[in-house]
Amino acid sequence: MRPLWRGVDMSNGELQTQEDAIRKIVHVDMDAFYASVEQRDNPDLRGRPVVVAWHGPRSVVCAASYEARKFGIRSAMPALRAARLCSHAVFIPPDFTRYKAVSLAVREIFSRHTDLIEPLSLDEAYLDVTENKTGLPTATRVAIKIREEIRQELNLTASAGVAPNKFLAKIASDWKKPDGLFVIQPHQIHSFLSDLSIGRIPGVGKVTEQHMLDAGIKTVGDVQAMDAETLETRFGRYGLRLYELSRGIDHSPVVPNRMRKSLSAEDTFPEDIPLRETESSIRRLAEKVWAASRENARGARTVVLKLKTKEFNSLTRSLTPPEMPGSAEGLAAVALSLFDRVELGANQLFRLVGVGLSNFQSSEEPPLFSCGDEASDGEGLANLPVS
Repeated sequence: MRPLWRGVDMSNGELQTQEDAIRKIVHVDMDAFYASVEQRDNPDLRGRPVVVAWHGPRSVVCAASYEARKFGIRSAMPALRAARLCSHAVFIPPDFTRYKAVSLAVREIFSRHTDLIEPLSLDEAYLDVTENKTGLPTATRVAIKIREEIRQELNLTASAGVAPNKFLAKIASDWKKPDGLFVIQPHQIHSFLSDLSIGRIPGVGKVTEQHMLDAGIKTVGDVQAMDAETLETRFGRYGLRLYELSRGIDHSPVVPNRMRKSLSAEDTFPEDIPLRETESSIRRLAEKVWAASRENARGARTVVLKLKTKEFNSLTRSLTPPEMPGSAEGLAAVALSLFDRVELGANQLFRLVGVGLSNFQSSEEPPLFSCGDEASDGEGLANLPVS
């Protein structure tokens, strides 16, 4: 009998779950999605450094073409800094209605191959193709076919990673960007992971990474050399997660229709203003959030007001009313009522305000749009845009 530990096959020096051994996961990530759509639709932009961002002294970059990235421009970077890095960059205001339409076309291509689709944003998704709808013999062939269809039908490129689980598939999709395909076979997991920097593991942020570097843990291989008890002692419950991920163990399934946790819109002001002067922005933000939340008849139970002071301190106030408002005006009224719980004094100035909904009862789509963190290829999507 082959030795097992907690459902993990330890034969041949490899660690691999029995469940993951039969799972075939593809992670598809569109290449520089927003900027690529702009370049596709406007031939004059092709080959030029394109930056998708609103105008304004406090605007941030939503996306950057690969030509712009050569100058160090990245998503979530202040637009003014991007302009300094590349004086001849072409700045384009985002058109999220168009990006969403393209995203839905990409989703339709996915659905030809599997119904197990977990969108993470407009530009990326996990697909479980353990059993695919087109009868292709391998997950790699499915990934190749999807990328071909995206190129031929939408004139865009996508990168894909193929692996036995979601954790590995996401790493693989980034391995040969742009317009690449990378496959991690089960027998390659241990050796592939060992040389990766520790920061490539999900959950290892800058603070945790520095803590690990201080402890002499620089690569995933260093974690592989440690036992579960030592990792748990040093890093608590997350230590056990580190133990598993460093060995390529990830049991999380592809979950279609993942429940939305929150939906919000934010506005950064050109100049810092008092709280009472944010009312017009709050009403406008409430209209955007309301329109997005009603689009698919989703229900939320909590209203959230987010603020950031001129000193960059963030605070939130929330309220779960007995009955949720029935209009954008009602949503704005609840958000404005939360002013009474902001006890910073009349002279406090604010640089950002946001309105949100949380505690959703159901959801059918991933978060919509934002100019957020570049978690993958640059379009990290958590909040609604504000023009």
